[in-house]
Amino acid sequence: MFKIYKCIYVESKAAGYFSSGKHRELIDEYCKEGWRFITAIPTVFNILGVIKQYDLVFEKKV
Repeated sequence: MFKIYKCIYVESKAAGYFSSGKHRELIDEYCKEGWRFITAIPTVFNILGVIKQYDLVFEKKV
């Protein structure tokens, strides 16, 4: 028997000097809807290599 999962990617900005990250709120929100958090993939970096933005990856059994 095969298990089929649907994956989604949700963009989230990293915390900075003057802002806080919203990743925890996003993870909680999607988990309440039945999604399972898998990982975070860095997608945008500044010139020094610091992560500025990443994709949160979620999956749900179809």
